Amino acid sequence: MADKIKIKQIKSGIGKPKPQKDTLLGLGFKKLNQVRMVEDTPCIRGMIRKISHLVKVIDNE
Repeated sequence: MADKIKIKQIKSGIGKPKPQKDTLLGLGFKKLNQVRMVEDTPCIRGMIRKISHLVKVIDNE
């Protein structure tokens, strides 16, 4: 089983390019300040890097 990453949407996708909006939806975000637990895979890491200005990785403790 892969590790999990906790990520939070900190900025809106309004006015952003369609690929960035699609990436937010692909990660499962629907609302601002929503927190999601996703698997830690290279694909997910790439998605987070692509929209790093819109999301924040939260420590898993």
